[in-house]
Amino acid sequence: MYLLIKIISSAAIIGIVTEFARRYPIYGGIIAALPLISILSIIWLTVQGETTQNINKFTLGVLAGFPATIVMLFVIYISLKQSVHLVLSISLGVVAWGIFLVVQKYIMAVFVS
Repeated sequence: MYLLIKIISSAAIIGIVTEFARRYPIYGGIIAALPLISILSIIWLTVQGETTQNINKFTLGVLAGFPATIVMLFVIYISLKQSVHLVLSISLGVVAWGIFLVVQKYIMAVFVS
């Protein structure tokens, strides 16, 4: 039952944000940048009885992925600004995201250990 509620509520939020972004692109982008998925995930993990320690680890994982997400969105923005096709722009962004995560993991291993 939880799965169905999660799917319906998440789909509703995505639909509302997308519709708002269609009418007001800049404000829609700002709303889309809100950590809605992270907050929903924390709420659902709590409702499902996950420990505070696991939720804390999840939150740290979200923070670790944040810089790579910025790089991905920047690459997509620049690509679209240069009139690159949407699918290619997103593909380039995802590749940049993956490369950044690998580099970030290596840097963290070198400097943290």
